[in-house]
Amino acid sequence: MKRNIAIVAGGDSSENPVSLRSAATILEYMDKNLYNPYIVELEGKRWEARLSDGSKAGIDLNDFSFTANGEKTVFDYAYIIIHGTPGENGVLEGYLRLMRIPFSTCDVLASALTFNKYILNKTLKSFGVNVAESYRLRKGEAYDAEQIIATVGLPCFIKPTDGGSSFGTTKVKSREQIDKAIADAFKENGEIMIESFMQGTEVTNGYFKTRKGEVKLPITEVVPKNDFFDYDAKYNGAVQEITPARIPDGMRDTIQAMTARIYDLLGCKGIIRNDYIITEGNRINLLEVNTTPGMTATSFIPQQIKAAGLSLTDVLTDIIEDSFQAS
Repeated sequence: MKRNIAIVAGGDSSENPVSLRSAATILEYMDKNLYNPYIVELEGKRWEARLSDGSKAGIDLNDFSFTANGEKTVFDYAYIIIHGTPGENGVLEGYLRLMRIPFSTCDVLASALTFNKYILNKTLKSFGVNVAESYRLRKGEAYDAEQIIATVGLPCFIKPTDGGSSFGTTKVKSREQIDKAIADAFKENGEIMIESFMQGTEVTNGYFKTRKGEVKLPITEVVPKNDFFDYDAKYNGAVQEITPARIPDGMRDTIQAMTARIYDLLGCKGIIRNDYIITEGNRINLLEVNTTPGMTATSFIPQQIKAAGLSLTDVLTDIIEDSFQAS
């Protein structure tokens, strides 16, 4: 009997439209011979399953099901593709844990930890991972622009601690830009971080592990046409993406090994994607850990899977089936 799969998308952040585009890719490539997949949209208290006729049915949160035409469908599995809250920060994972429903992403702790970029950086720094100098600020707290500059220098990035797709992110080059950049970041979140700028080559690396073994995906080099890798670069083509990255084999192996180590240190599950910047002296610095990386047609993970000679359909099947073997 086919498993009923909820491709859970949407969410409550500015990344909602990106998440829905990722869900469309997952739906397209999921093996329909094995699964009955439905996109389940979450936004606030609205949880709805998209049906084949274009209509929507409300989700019964008592058993994670929906009823249509008098027939009840209970989901066996959740493939989470929400970029932002509540799917990337452990909140949705907590609900699914309570319901005893397996899911595709990291568990509650790892999701919450990776979602807060400031806490993640401080945690991984304690394990010897290179990260940028950073400064945290909560809404309502007083701040001293001169102290910020003394801590992280200029230029610097001001961004939400738990945002994505570069929403609310500003590259600040002068003292005069700080106040507005802080205000813009606070529009996205009540906690922000101010991070030192690092000049170098930006790369990104996907990775996942199942009971079959680990899969180290090829590394992509990211060359933005804009001042940094912002939303326009990520989703509107204002970037050159080169897979495999133009880096020496030894550097490639080191980065892939670092991604695998971070995956294990954090107790990750499913596909992750780590962003790095290689600075002077071949120093590899972690920028971010993405536990629900984008899966749109222009996203890195589908590109890397293709470059590795793998099938996205097979990868999705491996991840889903591994969850049932582990349960």
